[in-house]
Amino acid sequence: MNTLMRSPSTPGRRPAPPGRPRTTRFAPHSLPGAPDRPGASAADGDGHLRLEPEIWPARSGREPAVWSVVLSGGDGERLRPLMERWWGAHRPKQYCTFVGRRSMLQHTLDRAKDLAGVGRRMLVVASHHGPFVWELPTAPETGTIIAQPRNRGTAAGIYLPLTHIGARDPDATVAILPSDHFIFPEEKFTAAVRRAVRAAQQLPDRLVLLGVRPDSPETEYGWIRPGEAVASVDGFPVRAVAGFWEKPAVTVARRLQETGALWNTFVIVAKWRALWQLGRRCFPVLMAELERLKPHLGTATEHDVLHAIYERLPVRNFSTELLQQMPDASVVMELHGVTWSDWGSEARIVEALRRIGKNPLFPLRQTSELVS
Repeated sequence: MNTLMRSPSTPGRRPAPPGRPRTTRFAPHSLPGAPDRPGASAADGDGHLRLEPEIWPARSGREPAVWSVVLSGGDGERLRPLMERWWGAHRPKQYCTFVGRRSMLQHTLDRAKDLAGVGRRMLVVASHHGPFVWELPTAPETGTIIAQPRNRGTAAGIYLPLTHIGARDPDATVAILPSDHFIFPEEKFTAAVRRAVRAAQQLPDRLVLLGVRPDSPETEYGWIRPGEAVASVDGFPVRAVAGFWEKPAVTVARRLQETGALWNTFVIVAKWRALWQLGRRCFPVLMAELERLKPHLGTATEHDVLHAIYERLPVRNFSTELLQQMPDASVVMELHGVTWSDWGSEARIVEALRRIGKNPLFPLRQTSELVS
């Protein structure tokens, strides 16, 4: 059973029902901007959040646990001109509502809830994103919030929440979901991720990635070249990976598109143990630092230890330093019937929304300006 973390000023909570373990939603260090309202999470004098406990659902011994990690630490610099025109100041795109009533992050949190529930959902943010996080309508029920003290690359953004998951459930299957991608329709996407979960359970030593059939020689995306089929889930092939290319030159991107390569969505599903072992092989210094954090999780020392670790943590890239270097460790499943886009430009946002008959909520520039 997990230990409930409390601040000195937090009163004791009623015990969990028998057979149901208790966990605590918390950010292990500063996440400013926490609202002062009944039922909201509180911050102590130094900004260290102490969040309300919650119950995460028990599972039977035969049911494999699925956890989700929602990545929301990026600053979205490519869209800075749009954000400054729209908001009057920069705002990371995952905290924006481009159409409808939910932000990109809220959409991702809802998909993660469908996959793993709230109690097994990890949200990773940057510490300076606090005011944006607390604007979420479901902020008090977000799950576990982990605020990174500073940006140390995508490997740290993935392996910090995996440190928490491994301390609670090392047998877990983990779905890693970026929060700044456009996905429609969501039901088909969630079904595809569930198939990827089953593939990861069939192939416990592999990372299962979702790839998308490209419609252009995109140079801002990662690419995956599928190999031969190694498994199947509900008739959908699971293919070996013949190679990765991260943001290739346009001539290379054209050749990849012509030869059947897929865009890499960076949606990853894998067993926790497979991810952790690969991390040790590819990022030994980073992983050694995070191993030092484990004994402090949920204790009064966690905040200071994590800050000290992040001061010396090396900057490492998960795509170029793990996926690209070890293609044999991954397999890929193609995402069918889903519109997917990593919105890195205003023109791409407008084009994707118009495909589904929608217009963005931000004021449009002249059409001629949107053509790249």
